Amino acid sequence: MKKGLWQPPRLRIGEEHEERRATWLELFYDLVFVVAIAELSHNLSKDVSLAGFVGFVALFIPIWWCWIGATFYATLFDTDDLGDRLLTLLQMSIIIALTVNLHHGLSTSSHGFAISYIAARCILIIQYLIAGHHVPKARPLTNWYVKGCSIGAVFWLVSLLLPIPWRFGFWTLGLIVEFLTPLGTGQLAVQIPPNMSHVPERMGLFTIIVLGESVAAVVRGVAEKQWDTSSVLTAISGVSIAFSFWWLYFDSVDTSPLETMKVGKIKIFLTWLYSHLLLAISLAAIGVGVEHIIDKSGVNILPGNERWLFCGGVALCLMVLSIINFTTCILDKMQKGRILSAYRLGAGSFVLFLAVAGSKLSPVVLIALVACSCMVTVALDLLTKSQFSVSS
Repeated sequence: MKKGLWQPPRLRIGEEHEERRATWLELFYDLVFVVAIAELSHNLSKDVSLAGFVGFVALFIPIWWCWIGATFYATLFDTDDLGDRLLTLLQMSIIIALTVNLHHGLSTSSHGFAISYIAARCILIIQYLIAGHHVPKARPLTNWYVKGCSIGAVFWLVSLLLPIPWRFGFWTLGLIVEFLTPLGTGQLAVQIPPNMSHVPERMGLFTIIVLGESVAAVVRGVAEKQWDTSSVLTAISGVSIAFSFWWLYFDSVDTSPLETMKVGKIKIFLTWLYSHLLLAISLAAIGVGVEHIIDKSGVNILPGNERWLFCGGVALCLMVLSIINFTTCILDKMQKGRILSAYRLGAGSFVLFLAVAGSKLSPVVLIALVACSCMVTVALDLLTKSQFSVSS
């Protein structure tokens, strides 16, 4: 806050030549989502079933969407003045309330969860209204976002009057409206695109938050076990998987998906953006799966629901990484990008095969095979990039 206590929102699209980084306030804001992801993972760990996973996803999506809303407002209009900081503090308090209601978010706490989500959307609506008032050029875009957020919030508000499960149906309708809202921005998004360096960094930071759950899962799992060969091998495999995903994701991060907005291909950008939701869900599920495998490292057979959670999470993650990688090379039409996407897709298919046919595998063997497939994918990634760099 170096330029004064109060500053009106300003459009920050003229800073493309600068390397923009996340502010300290944004990093502080992320901390509440660290807690939220940990709480969601804890809920899933207690109920590793299809119903438990569906409930986990149902609560994960609104949490992620709140983070996305704050991130995209900040990339366009952030001023880091006193008003901005106070509104962010209020948002953090609301996300904390959301997190408190996660434990029974689909039962006794669903009212509290819905009210907290509505409050979060109201703050975002207020921010966009203020931005539109001070930045006439951006007013058509901010008005469009305000309409989408308002309609979505109305569905959540109506849900408070309905019994379960109808309440969740209205949550779904509200989220669908909000997820579809960016599709209607058209030329508005082309004229006022998000910051090309800021958004990839923010998406990467959220990915790091969820990857941290995998590392935390290894620590929790090993801390509760007596150290032996099987638990150590399982822990090493779990860390190897997390490291492989870090490598595969961050080694291909660039601004290409956002560049597609400048040429009017907003659907490609949204594919890249919404793929991060599936990536975050799969990484969180993997963390829970690794913890359960470490806990069961001494048994002969891993229960089917835990095998499917772990292998399904890894397979989904690899396939989503394939999509993310593909969207980063669409503009350049590079053969290398298609090859790297194929490697990830192939590894994901192999892990999915293990989920189907690996019922007789011990937990240690299963996680070792999955870790090997991830590390082989990294090796192929490196080999292919080196070959193309030599040929060019």
